[in-house]
Amino acid sequence: MAESPLAQRTPAVESPLAQRTPAVEPTLAQRIADFAVTAATDGVPGEVAVSVGQRVLDILGLCVAAHRLPTSAAIIDHVRDQGGRPQATVIGAGGQASAAHAALANGVLAHSLDYDDTHLPSVLHPSAAVVPAALAAAEHSGASGPCTARAIAAGLEVAVRLGMAGYDRELGNSVYFEHGQHATSITGAMGGAVAAALIYGADADGVRHTLGLTASMAAGIIEANRTGGTVKRLHCGLAAQAAVTAAQLAARGFTGPPTVLEGRFGFFQAWLHGRFFPEEVTGGLGERWSVPDIFFKPYPANHFTHAAIDAGLALRARGVRPDDVEAITLAVPAAVIRTIGEPIEVKRNPDTGYQAQFSGPYAVVAGLLGGGGLGVGLDDFTDELARDPARRALTAKVVLVPDARCDAIYPQQFPAIVTLRTSDGATLVEEVLANRGGPCRPLSDDELARKFGDNVAGRLTPQAADAVRRAAAALDTADDVTALLAPLSTFTTGS
Repeated sequence: MAESPLAQRTPAVESPLAQRTPAVEPTLAQRIADFAVTAATDGVPGEVAVSVGQRVLDILGLCVAAHRLPTSAAIIDHVRDQGGRPQATVIGAGGQASAAHAALANGVLAHSLDYDDTHLPSVLHPSAAVVPAALAAAEHSGASGPCTARAIAAGLEVAVRLGMAGYDRELGNSVYFEHGQHATSITGAMGGAVAAALIYGADADGVRHTLGLTASMAAGIIEANRTGGTVKRLHCGLAAQAAVTAAQLAARGFTGPPTVLEGRFGFFQAWLHGRFFPEEVTGGLGERWSVPDIFFKPYPANHFTHAAIDAGLALRARGVRPDDVEAITLAVPAAVIRTIGEPIEVKRNPDTGYQAQFSGPYAVVAGLLGGGGLGVGLDDFTDELARDPARRALTAKVVLVPDARCDAIYPQQFPAIVTLRTSDGATLVEEVLANRGGPCRPLSDDELARKFGDNVAGRLTPQAADAVRRAAAALDTADDVTALLAPLSTFTTGS
């Protein structure tokens, strides 16, 4: 067929209007959405998929273990009172709730023991918000294992990158943290939203709108780290609930601003007062993955205390006994003292096991006395032990000081140098400059399995525990998440 005369007369040049109109750069939310959809469609690197399976197992074990806490019973009772359609499993509750409320309950359980993973140097705990949101959405929608695993990977990556956007390399600390904000719940909500949106089948526009909605729900302050209160246990649950809710509302037509992140009145202005680092969001996005380098926690305590625990364990291995201790100096980065060393009398005399999890003095002593798990375990942070006179006699001998060497390493690691003076005048020093559970000192598959086993002991049968382990490892090939979650609905042994 001959070309039309109209086509022959049309000049093959851009119109003057097109020449005058500059290309519009995609916003940060659009860049994130494009990355997420590509990951969901094309898949993720093998090491990322393996890491996702490990993190899912870790979080599920923590959800089971958290049933020992009164706050866990409280959140489950609260969710039951809300009613709604049974859509997703509430771990250990013997039934289902709406997807958003299941995410709320499981997110609270996941973060309540302060045993969930940590990304450095952003100092946030991404899995405790992202995994519960993703699993609730996956169970509700019947999503496949590969869809779920890829969505979790993308959600974790987004949470980390938004956390890093608030990490000031000159300051050497998180700007969120400097402002008293809990980056875990703030960026965790955004990462969970990406995961939930993908699982519900959103395209790039849908993911962007979900981010736009979630930014108005993300929140969290960390004063409880200093002076007590259990509110921090709610943070990842509220983040996961916001993520699922936002994804569902976006699917029903609610929209968010395209400049929700970098805009004049956007996310970074609100939380970081406009001081943010967009290259941390976009640099190598989709090519360089942060997920495998997120630190697993070997001990159920604030991550700032872990090097102190390691030092205490090393001193114990050297034969130091409680009666030998005359004085202990715990040298740490200056930035962490306000969390694990102030007010010092509270940190030396924690009233509850939860307060003990944020105490530098207690951490050294817990390591020195030894315990369960991977050296120090959940049973070392009970209310009774926190108030134990013998432990308090030792914590009274601990002084925290800032240390320049530790400052130079922080927050790439949370180092500590412990100097112990014995009653016969000897001086012993233990330096722990890299955290166990991170890339420099990774936990083995056996250690991760032992942690999971300790966390579910007395609540899951060995057969149920093994079924969950196998399902988590095979998530990226499973038909759905039924085999992963069904054994966790009701505990079959113990209390």
